[in-house]
Amino acid sequence: MSRRLRDYLLVLTLLLGVWQLLAQQLGDPLLPTPQAVLQALVREWSSGALAHHLLATLRRVLIAFVIALLLGTLLGWAMGRSAGANRVLDPLLVLLLNLPALVLIILLYVWMGLVEAAAVLAVVLNKIPNVAVILREGVRSLDPELEQMARIYRFPLRRRVFDLWLPQLFPFLMAATRGGLALIWKIVLVVELLGRSDGVGFQLHLAFQVFDVAAILAYSLSFIVIVQAIEWCLLQPLERRARRWQRLGQGSGAHV
Repeated sequence: MSRRLRDYLLVLTLLLGVWQLLAQQLGDPLLPTPQAVLQALVREWSSGALAHHLLATLRRVLIAFVIALLLGTLLGWAMGRSAGANRVLDPLLVLLLNLPALVLIILLYVWMGLVEAAAVLAVVLNKIPNVAVILREGVRSLDPELEQMARIYRFPLRRRVFDLWLPQLFPFLMAATRGGLALIWKIVLVVELLGRSDGVGFQLHLAFQVFDVAAILAYSLSFIVIVQAIEWCLLQPLERRARRWQRLGQGSGAHV
């Protein structure tokens, strides 16, 4: 067991202990014990409701994440490479960055109706500016000497992408990916709470109406566990592998 995992489990155990003590001392249904939350989690899973709503939320997160990452990357690339594009698009970027997510969600529901397309579009539009800003700074930081070398030796597009651009942009892509995942799932819950008939956000809304704190915590914790699993099982291994590729790519570019 790694030291990082031991530290994580230690902190988690301490939090559960404090939670248990507080719940026992207060004896208030508004602060259920961990056992009560676990019972609610088992009940929702046994009924099939938990799996259904988790999958609905994950589907929206995945669709919005992929679209926002692709469009934000293209927008950031264009703004980083072209001063004219940056001058034209920067005011729109600033507007979207400062427009509250809740306002955009409500407007799209009013304009498009309570449909799935409005829900996904609201999430995408909230995330694209963040990705674009990060990638724009990454593109601006590209090494001009490597760019000049690529022109002199007439690198084909594929080699420029994989040997020059991606290794340098990788930290910015990972920052956009991690930040995007953390932001998008939170916005998706708000979108579901306001205008969808399924998903974790919808279930949180129903539980809130009857003050079912155990159900609120059960759905919240289950989704947090899934997001954390994505971080551990997908993003961190991808980052480790890509960093090795990044070093190889930089080395090959520097010695051509």
